This record gives sequence, C-alpha cells and structure tokens, in this order.
Amino acid sequence: MVEDVPPAQAWEALRADPQAQLVDVRTDAEWNFVGLPDLVAAGKQAVLIPWQMYPTMAVNTRFTDHLAEAGLTPEHKVYFICRTGGRSLAAAQAAQAAGFPHAYNVADGFEGPPDAAGHRGTVAGWKASRLPWRQK
Repeated sequence: MVEDVPPAQAWEALRADPQAQLVDVRTDAEWNFVGLPDLVAAGKQAVLIPWQMYPTMAVNTRFTDHLAEAGLTPEHKVYFICRTGGRSLAAAQAAQAAGFPHAYNVADGFEGPPDAAGHRGTVAGWKASRLPWRQK
C-alpha cells in the first residue's frame, strides 16, 4: 500500500535523506508551462518521468524501466508527484509492484485541487505549501 505524504513532509525527507528522491510524473507540457519543484536547496533535482504521454495521455509502458535508467534502486525512498495526486499514486503503485518498496505519493500533488474561483495552487499541494518551485 502506498502512503500519502504531505508535501512539507516530502520536502523534509528530500532535504534530510540522501536516499530520498522526487519523481515528477506529469507531462512535459505541465513541466514547461506550470513549473517544477525546485530541489536545489536539498542538493537534488527532480527526476522527470511522465506517467502518461502527452498528447494522447496513454500510460507510459516503460515507466518502471525509466526509474531504473534514472539510477533509482529499491533502496531509494521515492516520492512521486503529479498535479493533484492521482497519477502519482498510480505511478507509486506501479513502482512498488516493480520492486521499489519505498514509494510514496505526495498528497495533493504540485497544484492541488481548485479553489472556489477554479484556480489551482492556492488550496493544497506543493505550491500552496510554499515549497520551492520554479518555471522550467
């Protein structure tokens, strides 16, 4: 079972644990136009592996192969993030099934749910938690 971890807890793990890594599973369009978690203060960079391929949104059938190609091993504590937490949960479940036992889902993702005006990034998630991020 994949544990949901609040963004601030994931950030602290990334800063404190050399074996912790963040995998952003959004699409290249989202990375380019919405922004990315900025892990410079943790001495890391987010690993960018899409769970679904833009524009068809077909599931990336080589996802777990890409984790290994990025240098991730079963010893790593891997935190998965997407826009709101749905795709990252599916990615974390696939990673666990593929032999990555320490897979976590960043609750509410990068942008979280929309607020009353329909805007994301203000209610919950990485951005709303005021964690470091940048435009690509």
